[in-house]
Amino acid sequence: MNELVKSLPSPTLPGLHLTCLDSGTYKGWLFKWTNYLKGYQRRWFVLSNGLLSYYRTQAEMAHTCRGTIPLATTHIEVGDTCHLVLTSRGRSYHMKATSEGECQRWVTALQQAKASSSLLMHHSDDSGDEGPVPQEYRALTQGVLKTLASKLDDLSTCNELIGKHGAALQRSLSELEELRGSSESSDKVKAVNERATLFRITSNAMINACRDFLDVAESQSRRWQKTLQYEREQRHHLEETIEQLAKQHNSLERAWKENPTSYTGVERPQEGDASDENDDAEFFDAMEDSRAFITVTTGSIQHKRSGSNQSMMSGRMSNDWTHNENDTSGTNHIQLRRTRRSRIPDKPNYSLNLWSIMKNCIGKDLSKIPMPVNFNEPLSMLQRLTEDLEYSELLDRAARCDSSLEQMCLVAAFSVSSYSTTVHRTAKPFNPLLGETHELDRLEEYGYRSISEQVSHHPPAAAHHVTSQRGWTLWQHITIDSKFRGKYISVMPLGNIHLHFHSSGNHYVWSKVTSTVHNIIVGKLWIDQSGDIDVVNNTTKDTCRLKFSPYSYFSRDVPRKVTGVVEDREGTANYILSGTWDDKMESAKIVDSSQGGSEGKQKTVYQTLQPKLLWKKYPLPDNAENMHYFSSLALTLNEQEDGIAPTDSRLRPDQRLMEAGVWDEANIQKQRLEECQRLERKKREAQANQALEEGQDIEGYQPLWFEKRAEHSGESTYIYRGGYWEAKDRQDWNICPNIF
Repeated sequence: MNELVKSLPSPTLPGLHLTCLDSGTYKGWLFKWTNYLKGYQRRWFVLSNGLLSYYRTQAEMAHTCRGTIPLATTHIEVGDTCHLVLTSRGRSYHMKATSEGECQRWVTALQQAKASSSLLMHHSDDSGDEGPVPQEYRALTQGVLKTLASKLDDLSTCNELIGKHGAALQRSLSELEELRGSSESSDKVKAVNERATLFRITSNAMINACRDFLDVAESQSRRWQKTLQYEREQRHHLEETIEQLAKQHNSLERAWKENPTSYTGVERPQEGDASDENDDAEFFDAMEDSRAFITVTTGSIQHKRSGSNQSMMSGRMSNDWTHNENDTSGTNHIQLRRTRRSRIPDKPNYSLNLWSIMKNCIGKDLSKIPMPVNFNEPLSMLQRLTEDLEYSELLDRAARCDSSLEQMCLVAAFSVSSYSTTVHRTAKPFNPLLGETHELDRLEEYGYRSISEQVSHHPPAAAHHVTSQRGWTLWQHITIDSKFRGKYISVMPLGNIHLHFHSSGNHYVWSKVTSTVHNIIVGKLWIDQSGDIDVVNNTTKDTCRLKFSPYSYFSRDVPRKVTGVVEDREGTANYILSGTWDDKMESAKIVDSSQGGSEGKQKTVYQTLQPKLLWKKYPLPDNAENMHYFSSLALTLNEQEDGIAPTDSRLRPDQRLMEAGVWDEANIQKQRLEECQRLERKKREAQANQALEEGQDIEGYQPLWFEKRAEHSGESTYIYRGGYWEAKDRQDWNICPNIF
């Protein structure tokens, strides 16, 4: 019966704050150093299972631990006058006892716990645990498991004793039956009574051991439940605090804008100012290896080295690279403003709580998350692709160039110009429905026709085709990949843009850069473009690498800076491009180059002629800030047209209601359309499964106006198959589905 006897708790010594509850647990008050303002503060310390935890009060033990020190890796040092110092993971904890004796008892208990914990950690190194579990949580869990294992050993011992005494009791009863009526029966009855007593004692011990096991398990369960509940409350409180900070920040920003002079000593931030510059710098570290160069504009070299070549160049530049005000495109834009609408209803002033929706979307693809129209602009992604044609006159001028290198400069400027409309556009365009289309017929004004179609829904992909009577054809197949990273949203367009000039046969290919929307949680939303664009002429092998520099608070460069070098097929640099993606781009012809810079930081120094203007952004229409910052072209993209396909984005009801300012009805229509699209997708999946069961060929969704083909690189892309404009001329839309 010795194994059933439990040791009593050690008595508490009078006048001491340290209490030993059992062989491995100590509790008591110590003074812990906090900071220079508060000095030493009284804290309740608990030493258990190799961990020293502290609380402000004893009542906090049930729910809030202020800190935990794992003793297995802790250095224990005794100071003067009742001081002791614990150093763990580079951090020191200074504590003070009320007496030398109490300090010594704490030191002894801590050293014993450290030795036991180190031994336990040594034996558990090969336990097979997976994942980077913190040592303090691991030791705490091992301590609880060790206690439960001890209770199970007690239960096992009791079980063996019950079996042993039960068997003896059964034998005694059998012998008693055989000896009934004899003189020895009294002795046998006495033996049976003794064994029955032992069996009863063992059974009681078994019951007590079971009760102890349940008590330990239940106490730990309650503690973990309280801790979990506390963490949930803390998280909820943190979310409320962040939302309140965002509201206060916006209120201060509005007050500042209304009366900036009352806030002395504070500079108004630039458009791209950010609160998380370190994150941006780290996010774009991979671009630091981009080619560096310095340009030096030298007028003397222009006369000495260029000669007649310079006069020929100036002639071409004056004919082909003139300012926008002098070419026919300027007249076209004036005509556009006369004949097409120049305004839409003002945007309603609804309050937005972006964080309440985005907090559960970190790391997810935003195209798969249903969003209210409050976070959209009344244009679809197909219409945003069409906005790339805002400066189509650049391609008209490029088609007239005799030099492929000059043509490359204009094509590169066109690739940059497509981002100029996004500088204030932080809202999200509508995700097109599968089969949705958008046409833009500007044959009379600009000489081109554009048709785009949503060819895939997951992942979202759109195909776009433009044919111009002024000597060029453009097509692209773009897939959008968007991720929410907590502080910012990244939008990564995947796919290539192709441009073919009819007379020269030059075929250009390039891709898009990453767009990032910052200050999702707190502050004013702002957008940045970053990355590299490689424009390649597949015909002549000329190249141009454009570098979009990410915004940095510490950079001395102009915000939204874009630089590039145009090289021929031999790799010789011929032109330097520079500017900003929200304003203008210039080109300068290179006349000489040399290597410069310090050792390890070599830079190419280019000597150039005076720069020539390639592209200049048009000013926004009046009242643009109340019309989603739409450009003149964007204002017309959703304008009603006669004879368009029934799948055109202009006919989408939720988008039209949003443009009219009726956002509640727009949200209802948006939910209806998304539900219809889900049902249609399930119907296609069911048909595909049925065809698979019947052994038939499975044909996936096929777009109406585009078909998938393989490029020279081996990758597949969607190419316009034709027939749209012919169907429009006949007004025959029978093949179009009813998606709205």
